[in-house]
Amino acid sequence: MLALTLYTTSHCHLCEEAEAILSSIANDHDITWRTIEIADNNQLLETYGTTIPVIQITGSNTEIKWPFGAEEILTLVKTDTMPK
Repeated sequence: MLALTLYTTSHCHLCEEAEAILSSIANDHDITWRTIEIADNNQLLETYGTTIPVIQITGSNTEIKWPFGAEEILTLVKTDTMPK
């Protein structure tokens, strides 16, 4: 199972859309995610304040920034599961 991190903030309709996309593909592609509220952390707010939602492979620096759809998420997932 691949763990992702979704950087988000409250009242962000794009973040809600990103989570809906994740929900629609999660079961078929063995994906889990946790959401991180960037407003609770000044460093995260500075890093992601103008680019959320952002999906990151948990434990890596590999990420995609909005705009993205299911296809881009699946490309991200495939990149992480490719042999190194």
